[in-house]
Amino acid sequence: MFRKPKDKRKAETSTVGDAINEMLQKYHLKPRFDEMRVVASWPELMGKTIAGKTGKIYVKNEVLFVEINSAPLKHELNMSKSRVLELLEKEFGKGTIREIIFM
Repeated sequence: MFRKPKDKRKAETSTVGDAINEMLQKYHLKPRFDEMRVVASWPELMGKTIAGKTGKIYVKNEVLFVEINSAPLKHELNMSKSRVLELLEKEFGKGTIREIIFM
């Protein structure tokens, strides 16, 4: 009787997402990748009104810098900073962004 050789790939099968996450972790790229996701997702997370009054957005050392072109909106966002941080934490996980500075 013939025995089928065991297929090694089935035992080591993973999803594409898992493979990408593993690669990002291995090459220490995950923090930078997460930062880029935060910047790219800003309009979707905050809505058209806020995104329309947002200028430059970037992340440096886990701090999100957001240029706001409206003084009243900047004031409102500063007052709601903790809520915005909670939203970012919920979407991207704890530790991705630890502070926001509205400029």
